[in-house]
Amino acid sequence: MVEELPPQCSAKGCRASAAWQLLWNNPKLHTPEYRKTWLACDEHRVSLGAFLEARSFLKEVTPFVSSEDAGVS
Repeated sequence: MVEELPPQCSAKGCRASAAWQLLWNNPKLHTPEYRKTWLACDEHRVSLGAFLEARSFLKEVTPFVSSEDAGVS
């Protein structure tokens, strides 16, 4: 039996609950409307966003409500 874990922050080694979703895409790989999603806790929202923003990948940051509302990738 596999235990389903609650959505967690995407930062390496972080196991905190997700509070934010960072929507992004790599324009060299994805069409303009395509979005990938990273989840972030309050502590890692800025650092994960800065990583994506430095590469011009970050498109939007929104509160994370539930896994049904996010296409986590």
